[in-house]
Amino acid sequence: MTDGMPEMTSLERTALYKSLGNPLRRRILDYLGRHGEANSTVLARELGESSGTTSYHLRKLAEQRLIEEIPEKSGGRERWWRVLPFRHTTPDPATMSPEEYAAAEQLAHLKIEFDTALYRRAHQEYRGPEGWAQVQRTGTWLTREELLAFMREYHALLERYGHLREDAPEGARPVMMRFYAVPEPVGEWNGEPTGP
Repeated sequence: MTDGMPEMTSLERTALYKSLGNPLRRRILDYLGRHGEANSTVLARELGESSGTTSYHLRKLAEQRLIEEIPEKSGGRERWWRVLPFRHTTPDPATMSPEEYAAAEQLAHLKIEFDTALYRRAHQEYRGPEGWAQVQRTGTWLTREELLAFMREYHALLERYGHLREDAPEGARPVMMRFYAVPEPVGEWNGEPTGP
C-alpha cells in the first residue's frame, strides 16, 4: 500500500519492482534524495551518463509517481525534477503473479546487498549511545497481534520524528533505518508454521 494513493495492481507493482531494481534509476533516486532536485544534464554529468539516457529514466520514474517535475524551474526543453514522498508495503508473496514475484525477489536481493553494507557501516561508525550511528539488537516474546501493533507504532514514530528534506531543521542529516522482525524457527507454534 502507498500513502495517499490507490492500491496498486500486480502489473503496476511488477513495473515498480523492475524500476527500483534498475541500477541507474536507483542512482537517480539517490541523487535526487540527497540533493533535492536536478535536471537530466546535471544527472548526466554527476552519474557519468548521457543526458538522453538520464532524461529517459527520469520520465519513467515520473510515470511511476516516484518523482515529479518542478514546474517553476522547468521551461522549454529544460525540466527539473524532485522525488515524491513514497512508501510501499510488498504484499503476501502467495498473492503475486509469477512475474511480480520474480521482480520482487530480484529487488529484494539488491536490497540485501545494500543493507548488508549499511549494517557493516553502522558497526564501523558506532561511537557510543549518543553518536549518529546506532545499532540495536534485541529479542522478546510477542503475539502476532502485538507485533503488528508494534509495527504500527514504529511507523507512527517515524512520522513523528522524521522530516521531508525540504522541512528538515538545521543540523538534520539523511538517516538510513532498517527494521526486521522474524520469529524463531521453532517448527510450529500453536499450529502456525514459523520457520523451516
